[in-house]
Amino acid sequence: MLQVDRSSMRYKSVRPDDKPLREAIRQLASERRRFGYRRIHILLKRQRVVMNLKKLRRLYREEGLQVRKRSGRKRALGTRRPIVVPLRTNERWSLDFVSDAFTDGRRFRVLAVVDDYSRECLALVPDTSMSGARLVREVEAIIAKRGMPTTIVSDNGTEMTSSAVLKFCQDTNINWHYIAPGKPMQNAFVESFNGSLRDECLNETLFSSLSEARTKIEAWKHDYNTQRPHSSLDNLTPAEFAGQIGLEMIAA
Repeated sequence: MLQVDRSSMRYKSVRPDDKPLREAIRQLASERRRFGYRRIHILLKRQRVVMNLKKLRRLYREEGLQVRKRSGRKRALGTRRPIVVPLRTNERWSLDFVSDAFTDGRRFRVLAVVDDYSRECLALVPDTSMSGARLVREVEAIIAKRGMPTTIVSDNGTEMTSSAVLKFCQDTNINWHYIAPGKPMQNAFVESFNGSLRDECLNETLFSSLSEARTKIEAWKHDYNTQRPHSSLDNLTPAEFAGQIGLEMIAA
């Protein structure tokens, strides 16, 4: 045996440096700054990059790419009831408004419409104001492309409870369901969508004008529907899931 002091011996790792993999991970993380390692793993698989999830997590951490959690305001906790999941597309749509601001401080709002079954974003309509009549026109535009929903769920905002909306419901026989005041969890599907919209788009983008906001938010909507994997849809995109359901209905 060599007379070598143990403290002078150092283990040298034989792991490969995985430079191409690291570059691919960094590239996706720079494009999708609010995606964690699990969603990046799905995107890499789409690019035919095969990698163990644990290895990806290690490389992701070594590159310092962890997504920082945004701090939120304190919320009162109430009782929670499970939300009944619809069984087909157009069975239930959810509506809500999300607020944001231009770079000059002026406020604007975004009307979000979501199909609760397929998780598709049916509309994102930014504007500085929106009346009940305008809201009805936007819903009618979706119906013209997609067909009539059985139920629409919303909160009790002034636009949602306007005479234009009430007349629309009478004319179409659509069941417009209002959640209890102060209970946003009763509209959980669109609230979850709003969180993604704010985290991945509104908080990541500066808008100098309404036209710029419309262009960028519409681009994010297209990406959300066609590229972003959705965990509740077995990591399919909403468009892929809707297409799969359509094929199953044709086969049946």
